[in-house]
Amino acid sequence: MKTNISYCVKCIIPDTRPGIKIYTDGICSACKSHERKGVETDWEVRREAFTTLVSQVKKLNRDYDCVIPVSGGKDSTWQVVKCLEYGLHPLAITWRSPSRNEVGARNLENLISLGVDHIDFSINPHVEKKFMLVSLVEAGDCAIPMHMAIFNIPPMMALKMNIPLIIWGENPAEEYSGQYKDLLGHRLDEKWFKKFGVTQGTTALNWESSELSAEELTPYFGPTDEQLSAGGIKGVFLGYYFDWDPENSLEMAELNGFERSSKGPKTGFYNYADIDEDFISIHHYLKWYKFGFTRSYDNLSLEIRNGRLRRDEAVQWLLDRGDETPHEDIVKFCDFVGLTKHEFYEVIEQHRNPNIWKIVDNKWMIEGFLIPDWRWI
Repeated sequence: MKTNISYCVKCIIPDTRPGIKIYTDGICSACKSHERKGVETDWEVRREAFTTLVSQVKKLNRDYDCVIPVSGGKDSTWQVVKCLEYGLHPLAITWRSPSRNEVGARNLENLISLGVDHIDFSINPHVEKKFMLVSLVEAGDCAIPMHMAIFNIPPMMALKMNIPLIIWGENPAEEYSGQYKDLLGHRLDEKWFKKFGVTQGTTALNWESSELSAEELTPYFGPTDEQLSAGGIKGVFLGYYFDWDPENSLEMAELNGFERSSKGPKTGFYNYADIDEDFISIHHYLKWYKFGFTRSYDNLSLEIRNGRLRRDEAVQWLLDRGDETPHEDIVKFCDFVGLTKHEFYEVIEQHRNPNIWKIVDNKWMIEGFLIPDWRWI
């Protein structure tokens, strides 16, 4: 049984991260994938492929050419701008987070003002509260309902409204893990969702119970591949056709009115990512208990791969940042689902990974941690 952590020698990702493999040379699958993409990808050919796809969709002469799942963040702003540049007539669709904040609302309004029709899909808050609480208790992740909603509502609406194309952003499986060659590329289907949809391999069917009926879970059930295929609908990653980099998509988004956080990073390294709602920080925080890393490790590793940061600089940033507990967001989440802070910490303590955590001098610490002089609390 594993009792410590190994880290990529090029970036700072640990081998406990779901989807990551560290090879015998010490380099992780995500770094190797990034290197291959830079050398092997002909972006001109990819752009031509997207032009062809747009032409095929336009010839169908539907009311809308595509659905764009959006939050209002910098990546969804980038998606909308790109699609409008190519002459597509999109319908933007948002799962409305119960914790959408002011900057998120402003950025979403800005995105709509770029020139798109938009649906803001709200789920019954009583159902969301129950689902988020039970997923936190049983799976150690309150964001399983969020990811089910994000990945299922847009395809469901595309099917109901006869819209032939769903345009997602970057492929996180490629950007953050890179080892599943059969699941990389341009398509988002059931196989991809089950492995990379951040639902621990579950679907809404797995969450039916005496507390959550199938009727209540309706928004979390998406169409099958067979239903989408019969409707002539496919979902693609825009990041397959255009080289995705957080800084590049940020530049385009800011040129089109996107607003980053004025308060510094909400979670992780960037002050422009994961800023539109307040509960996602808890999802990222719980990785610390389960896997021994946080959102910052993903962000910093992207910066290393893109040549904007050295590994030692990333390690120093983590040391300077210290504890990343999102105290304010935990209070907001507890108020929403009806937990006390004490009850919240009792729940998440049940999901601490005993294979990597141990108690030393009355403090929890991680064996083999990246930073030897880390300030454990």
